[in-house]
Amino acid sequence: MTDFTLSKDADGVAFVTWDAQGKSMNVLTREAFQEVSQLIDQALNDDEIKGIVITSGKEGSFAGGMDLNTLATIRQEAGEEPAQALFDFVMGGHHILRKLELAGMDPKTKKGGKPIACAINGTCAGIGTEIALACHHRVMTDNPKSKIGLPEILLGIFPGGGGTMRYSRMVGAMAAAPVLLEGKMMDPKKAKGAQLIDAVSDDPVAAAKEWVLNAKDADLVKPWDAKGYKMPGGAPYHPAGFMTFVGASAMVNGKTQGAFPAAKALLSSIYEGALVDFDTALKIEARWFTNVLMNPSSSAMIRSLFLNKEALEKGAVRPKDVPDQRVKKVGVLGAGMMGAGIALVSAQAGMEVVLIDRDQAAADKGKAYSESYMDKGIKRGKATAEKKEALLARITATPDLEHLKGCDLIIEAVFEDPGVKAEMTKKVEAIIPEDCIFASNTSTLPITDLAKASVRPEQFIGIHFFSPVEKMFLVEIIKGKETGDRAVAKALDYVRQIRKTPIVVNDARFFYANRCIIPYINEGARMITEGVSPILIDNAARQLGFPVGPIQLTDETSIDLGAKIARATKTAMGDAYPESPSDDLIFWMEEQGRLGRKANAGFFDYDDKGKRVEYWKGLQDKYPLAAEQPDLIEVQERLMFAQVLEAVRALEEGVLEDIREGDVGAILGWGFAPWSGGPLSWLDIIGTPYAAERCDQLAATYGERFTCPPLLREMAEKGQSFYGRFNPEAKAA
Repeated sequence: MTDFTLSKDADGVAFVTWDAQGKSMNVLTREAFQEVSQLIDQALNDDEIKGIVITSGKEGSFAGGMDLNTLATIRQEAGEEPAQALFDFVMGGHHILRKLELAGMDPKTKKGGKPIACAINGTCAGIGTEIALACHHRVMTDNPKSKIGLPEILLGIFPGGGGTMRYSRMVGAMAAAPVLLEGKMMDPKKAKGAQLIDAVSDDPVAAAKEWVLNAKDADLVKPWDAKGYKMPGGAPYHPAGFMTFVGASAMVNGKTQGAFPAAKALLSSIYEGALVDFDTALKIEARWFTNVLMNPSSSAMIRSLFLNKEALEKGAVRPKDVPDQRVKKVGVLGAGMMGAGIALVSAQAGMEVVLIDRDQAAADKGKAYSESYMDKGIKRGKATAEKKEALLARITATPDLEHLKGCDLIIEAVFEDPGVKAEMTKKVEAIIPEDCIFASNTSTLPITDLAKASVRPEQFIGIHFFSPVEKMFLVEIIKGKETGDRAVAKALDYVRQIRKTPIVVNDARFFYANRCIIPYINEGARMITEGVSPILIDNAARQLGFPVGPIQLTDETSIDLGAKIARATKTAMGDAYPESPSDDLIFWMEEQGRLGRKANAGFFDYDDKGKRVEYWKGLQDKYPLAAEQPDLIEVQERLMFAQVLEAVRALEEGVLEDIREGDVGAILGWGFAPWSGGPLSWLDIIGTPYAAERCDQLAATYGERFTCPPLLREMAEKGQSFYGRFNPEAKAA
């Protein structure tokens, strides 16, 4: 069986159909790419064939991109010359797509070629879009749910199958930069406006065939193959083009802070490629693409954000022998911001939702959150009045617990107080079915302790959402000491239904995500007490790829929340609680009434509309700026090690059971330096021997919080990497 097949009809049109065997979506492999080459040769050499239509045999989708395992396989097979092997592979792909593009036309006259159209019947990404760009005409289905784009940058690479060169030469560097650098997938209408496609049709195959039968020689010649071609917006050596590239460079560095190698490589590829002819430009693209593939950041991002993320979403850590646990009716206790968000995403997934609060007004307010969300979607053209009505009909807002009868999952999102949660658990368990799973959305309270209020602790579990629920991709599932496999399976199946990425961790204070986030925030606060500029601290974090620095993050999450967590932790730990200057700062800010964004006053000053203006200068009255500021790298390493050492300890203590969850959870949960692949991948990039040595230096200078964990010390002495030792895929092999 092959992934590509060729057929021809009575009108002399050949149809090359892509239907990857055994896969729900087309992904391109090495072997399949060679099939494409052979079929194109066959069609071009067949005198009966007038033109070609490339389409998909998968209903509702054209292509999901390249099989990224292919790149890893090529590198492994290459031995001592991985860069050369990768470059040769990429150039082989360029040769195939160039053959498709030139379509047998005479090199001098540019006549005699066979028209090739692409009929895109659904979602199209990565190499699928690059194949389409090499065709002479692209027709896409008019289904607005279908998307097309070049999202490679989100995985730490860039469009290296000619997409960078073709698209930038089609629309110019400035217009191409957002599409290539943001990796957004577009609906057909927007894609046509961006020139990713030429036409939209309810029958793209028929429309593509019609174009093929009526195409002229001139329709086949790409702009860059025509005489007198000039790059839209100007090439780099043109006055207008020079300014374009200056602007594109500023945009790239403004958005990435220089932290993402692929973004810089992409822009370099466009710039250098614009100085030469198209075929030479493809070689330049291949060299930069190979350069990125050889960067450990690329491998780490692909592994965490594609392979590991996909594995977790498909149930890699789900208990194997538990039957399907999909949720039909969910009860949400508490209609505040978290409960309202949980109700929204559950209703979006088609579940019946009962949203409970103390009185009808509070419950209705929680449901109104979904109404407001749908209204915004209607304004943006992403929803309809009918969809809004159907979604709201699935949510019952009420103070009456009797409505919880028939629920197969309860998610408690009430006030973060053990007594309040225990009381609610007992009331609800008296009403719900005996086989109903009970989950708490607590962010800090140990699940094992909360489960003491339950008569069925084996059915009690933690499902920790991140705020805002509808926007955040991660859900942290926490197993208490008595939590059973069915509860874990139920939680995982529910998270899959709402289309989010789950990680499963064992119970411990702060679980996994908050365990790592809190030291990041505290280290930033501690540096302020040392006289380090908050501007330096936040910018150091942003230049590491974090979406916000620890000082801004504290303002966003609220300063009194930090104070509350510190007090609760101190009460729970007693004498074992490590005193910290960061607590003194947070308590002082709380006393000043500077509680963060919500109070329009925190580490930042805000204007009347709630927009950040500048860092609060009054901070220096209590904590004056040091005359000599620390080195940027020193600040960055303190921020990084504060987090990664907690990730190591979580793995060491068994809070993390699967290394993949540590990395995926960090990136999706709090935006940990995505270019690194996550905290454990970052330690593999810098090497465990260096990491242990740097721990000793930081501990000697700044304190025992940087003490090297025994596991890291052992691995450093043995020269081990985390993925070499703990990767489940390696064990399976």
